[in-house]
Amino acid sequence: MTNIPEANNTHAHNQTRIGIVASQFNSFVVERLLKGCIQTLEGKGIVYTIVRVPGAFEIPVAVKALIKNSECDAVVALGAIIRGETPHFEYIANECSRGLASIALELETPVIFGVLTVNTTEQALDRAGSEESNKGVEAALAAIDMVTTMKVLRE
Repeated sequence: MTNIPEANNTHAHNQTRIGIVASQFNSFVVERLLKGCIQTLEGKGIVYTIVRVPGAFEIPVAVKALIKNSECDAVVALGAIIRGETPHFEYIANECSRGLASIALELETPVIFGVLTVNTTEQALDRAGSEESNKGVEAALAAIDMVTTMKVLRE
């Protein structure tokens, strides 16, 4: 059984490159996710690139372009889809998640789903709020873990 190295080792990540695609819609939530993600990556000495898109529906195409046209080892997708009074929520959430999963499998590059899909603004803020509960932090850590895992699997 192969042991995957711990992702917390800063020295192992000095050459890691992470892309971040962040939605501008619901920016009062997404900016908090982005801040947590950036602080986590910077704390580990990881180089990152940020691409902003209008909304969650546009995230997958930007993720795919970023992977194909840069040297990202993984991409973190950040957004906030908050349920409204119409079925729009389901369409956007489904297509965003389906698109991101498809890209990760097709291009064999980790794509981390940091897109909140919540019923209320309060739920969104709870998940993007403090350092202990910031899904942007969790997404950054997942990206780091997956980069490490993929490097081992490709050896």
